[in-house]
Amino acid sequence: MLPISAINRSATDLLKDEATAAIAGYENCTMRTNTATILIVEDDRNVAEVLRARLESLGYHIGDIARTGRDAISSAIRCHPDLILMDIMLEGDMEGIETSEHIIRQMDVPIIFITCLTDQRIVDRVIKTNPYGYIPKPYTLSELRYTIEVAFNKFRAGKEREKLIAQLESTLAEVKQLSGFLPICASCKGIRDEEGKWHPIEAYIHSRTAAKFSHGICPECIPKIYPELNGQKPASSNSKS
Repeated sequence: MLPISAINRSATDLLKDEATAAIAGYENCTMRTNTATILIVEDDRNVAEVLRARLESLGYHIGDIARTGRDAISSAIRCHPDLILMDIMLEGDMEGIETSEHIIRQMDVPIIFITCLTDQRIVDRVIKTNPYGYIPKPYTLSELRYTIEVAFNKFRAGKEREKLIAQLESTLAEVKQLSGFLPICASCKGIRDEEGKWHPIEAYIHSRTAAKFSHGICPECIPKIYPELNGQKPASSNSKS
């Protein structure tokens, strides 16, 4: 059995190692993190200041600290944060969930709720706002860090998806489809439009679709147009029967 002094020394060394690793991890996180502005919405001044210190240690910029719902809406409009950390129970006549609903209607910003409330009715209301995260109090610095990182990744992925969808819709809008019966001349292959005018088939299709034409000659038409290629003499327009 190890002596008490050895056990205490081992425990102390372990704590030092964990602290060193934690500090190194947070420093690396700070170096990796692009500067982002975060709005804190928290009615308890002490809690808000602790949260500010934690966020700044992770490399984030604090745009403002709001203690009421109405102040939060004004701050969000003024500083355009990249993310909002929202407490649910706030001072004044507007709580956090209602505040977030007002903000979301005015701007597209990820919101993470931080609360000590675990009532299922509250959680259900939070879910309806489609939040980017939910942190129950008390929480660790690591929980705060990875919840924010996940929220940013989710927000960026959503923006990329919206961009791709918009590009796809734009592309589809440019493509015109031909449907129904097309009146076509049996001789010249011209097509009659809805106004009764006749057009060459290439011009008609090109004006109504994104198709482009590259002209060539098929193998069946080559001997008809160039009979000399098959050892035949081309017919003379001046020859007599």
